[in-house]
Amino acid sequence: MNYKELLKDIKDGKLLTIYLFTGTENYLIDKTLDLLKEKYIDKSFETLNYVVLDGKDVYFDDILNACETLPFMSEKKLVIIKDINEVMDNKETDFDTKLGDYLSKLDNYLSLIIIDKSNSLKKTTSTYKTAKKLGGLVEFNKLRGKDLNTWVERKFKEYNKDISYGNISYFIQSSTYSDYNSQKTLYDLENEILKVINYSQKKEVSKEDIDLVLSRTLDTNIFNLLTYINRRDSESALKTFNEMYISNEPVQRILAMIIRQVRLMLSYKLYRERGDTEGSIQKKLQIKDYEFKRISKESSSFSTESLQQALEHILKLDIKQKTSSQDEKLALEMLIVHLSNLM
Repeated sequence: MNYKELLKDIKDGKLLTIYLFTGTENYLIDKTLDLLKEKYIDKSFETLNYVVLDGKDVYFDDILNACETLPFMSEKKLVIIKDINEVMDNKETDFDTKLGDYLSKLDNYLSLIIIDKSNSLKKTTSTYKTAKKLGGLVEFNKLRGKDLNTWVERKFKEYNKDISYGNISYFIQSSTYSDYNSQKTLYDLENEILKVINYSQKKEVSKEDIDLVLSRTLDTNIFNLLTYINRRDSESALKTFNEMYISNEPVQRILAMIIRQVRLMLSYKLYRERGDTEGSIQKKLQIKDYEFKRISKESSSFSTESLQQALEHILKLDIKQKTSSQDEKLALEMLIVHLSNLM
């Protein structure tokens, strides 16, 4: 089932004894847990009826003891396993087999919620198979279409802000949340909404508000950074990098985005040199219209050779950072200066 079906079951009081929460949208998982706690757990007895098990020191007996203890002054008890993959890393003999067998024996007073936080629990495990067989597999994936629009509108309304349907779509596009392979989550999107709300002085959010607040997204800044490098303007390139750094963008994320943009531009140029059509190239790159237009436009400023050389240097730094204790910020600043002289 998806999370909307689970929300309906929660509302109707139809809670299963076992759930396996999986998917990439941890925001929805966290909010669902909050909803479950609010509906079923009396705050006066929360420590007895809401048990969270987390970490590699959790063993099957810990789960058994938590589940076998009856709820106190309540019809329901919730037991949460925060990250099943981390628990399985404790290497306990036959842990998966024992847990898989136990899931079908749970009593109705209990709801055991297993969270696949890293979204990597193998479908061949007994735990996954049993949870799915019992109907408790819940997928928390990225919001799309109407669901995403409704979520964004509701968030703005929580802060007494109005926003038109057209500007909701424009905000989502500007945020890059829905872009192919985008790593942004609803937590990131919520932060962007708060930025717009804090900036906007009127009750209704305008397109200008969105532009002014979100125009300097990470993708845009990366493009600007690469443009300055191509112009051999190391001073402006370093300034752009430090603006991102001051905005609390992790160095590793900035480096990863630089690698991604250089790879996309290089791939675009190589496909064009081979004679591929624009439509064919976009399909192969698997990126949305907006980003494809930026890639095709910006790549014209670089030669194929300079992009190849830049990618080699960037990948060397990436490997070096992962295998040494070198200062990340200083290393990336040195790379930016080096690339400005190279390209």
